[in-house]
Amino acid sequence: VRDHENRLKCEDPIAIERLNLMNMAKLSIKGLIESALNLGRTLDSDYAPLQQFFVVMEHCLKHGLKTKKTFLGQNKSFWGALELVEKLTPEAGEITASVKDLPGLKTPLGRGRAWLRLALMQKKLSDYMKTIINRKDLLSEFYEANALMMEEEGAVIAGLLVGLNVIDANLCMKGEDLDSQVGVIDFSMYLKDGGHSTKTAEGDGQITAILDQKNYVEELNRHLSASVNNLQAKVDAMEKSNSKLTEELAVANNRIITLQEDVERVKEESSYQLQSGRGDGSADALVLGEARKQLKEETQLRLDVEKELEVQIGMKQEMELSMKMMEKDMCEKQDALVELRQQLEDLRALNQQLAHKSQSSEADAKQKSEVISRLEEKTNQMAGTIKLLESRWRQAEKERAVAEEANRLFKQEFGDKIESLQLEVDRLQKHRSGLEQELKRAWGGRPGGGRYINPVSREKTDGTPPSHHRHMDEIRKVRSLLLKHPKNSQCANCRGVFCESCLSNELPLPSCIYPEHVCATCYTQLLLQYGSSPS
Repeated sequence: VRDHENRLKCEDPIAIERLNLMNMAKLSIKGLIESALNLGRTLDSDYAPLQQFFVVMEHCLKHGLKTKKTFLGQNKSFWGALELVEKLTPEAGEITASVKDLPGLKTPLGRGRAWLRLALMQKKLSDYMKTIINRKDLLSEFYEANALMMEEEGAVIAGLLVGLNVIDANLCMKGEDLDSQVGVIDFSMYLKDGGHSTKTAEGDGQITAILDQKNYVEELNRHLSASVNNLQAKVDAMEKSNSKLTEELAVANNRIITLQEDVERVKEESSYQLQSGRGDGSADALVLGEARKQLKEETQLRLDVEKELEVQIGMKQEMELSMKMMEKDMCEKQDALVELRQQLEDLRALNQQLAHKSQSSEADAKQKSEVISRLEEKTNQMAGTIKLLESRWRQAEKERAVAEEANRLFKQEFGDKIESLQLEVDRLQKHRSGLEQELKRAWGGRPGGGRYINPVSREKTDGTPPSHHRHMDEIRKVRSLLLKHPKNSQCANCRGVFCESCLSNELPLPSCIYPEHVCATCYTQLLLQYGSSPS
């Protein structure tokens, strides 16, 4: 049943939208927590992962909102749903009141964005989201039934928001235009890339540390300036109070002097009246008592004013001392700020140098990669050539094996014939040599010692029969023919004449199955031809 529900949910485009928004919220919250912990400082409004988190939350709250028709047109805003938190949780009324009191917010969308930022700063965003998600009967007034806030994905996101309580955020919304901001999710922040060198990362870490110190010093300087302004206001107020007390003291002194004069005058009058008569003594005594009482009150008032003046003078001295200390501290902080700015400039210059080195190294790497690609291309060509040569070598090996096999078969087939023909050649050579010996003996046994004599003169001189001379002439002709053209000295293949050393070269020709005498050149060619043929 659950598989069927999951399949139906996957086929529903609204369910796919809810799932995508939930996954984006997971990635945004996880990335924000990790980056904030690595950064180790209070986040401000310009922090990119924090801005993307608010954009993702805005998309989640907008999913499935009902459209409300007003006299200005249709309106879709999640501010009405966020106002429910004030009814369900009384302590959220402070956020709602602060949002309504913020200047420059004219649209419900801007108020909703401000509410999210204030709730995150109070670390109550997760609690408030759980509160409104648990009241789906109230949310149904603002959301459709298949909206993210009405389904279980909303509860999952509310649970994920608990992890944001470890983050400290200080967001200033006075200068931000929350009404007209365009909320577009930047997916490149959640795609891993790579590619940064260690030196660049170290430089970025140093720059981040310097920026943190700079922000801390500027914040401390701001606090000190505010304290100085407060102390200056107090000093001004004390000076005004002191001048007022001085005036009152002068008035009191004048009054005391006047009273003393009155007392002296009254004493003189009383002594005069006392001397003049004792009858009015009771009335003068009453007037004298009143004068003494008034003098005592004025004296006490003067003492109180003098004491207050001393207290104010002491406070003024303390304020002046604290002002001097604050000014000294501010000078030290300003010197430290100047040093930090100088370090920041040095680090920026170092970062630029590292960037230039990185660009040059990238160019070198690109050139090396091009060289490597060319070498790989040449290697591939050489590999192809090697493969071609290997194929030719294998073909040559096969041809050599075929030639050896053909030679072996040829020797096996014609070996006996060659031996018999060789024996016949030897016999014929012996026979020819015997004939040559007989001819030499016959020629050497002639009278005259083998010298050539004309047959006619010989007939005339020695009386030898003519038949014998004719026989000798035939022998001479045969001998001359044998000397000019020995037996079997003509090649049977090319019809050329060869020497006596080639008489042993005998092979069967393609036109005849019997072996014939051939020259050395034809013998080699025929052997190669027979060796390359398969049979």
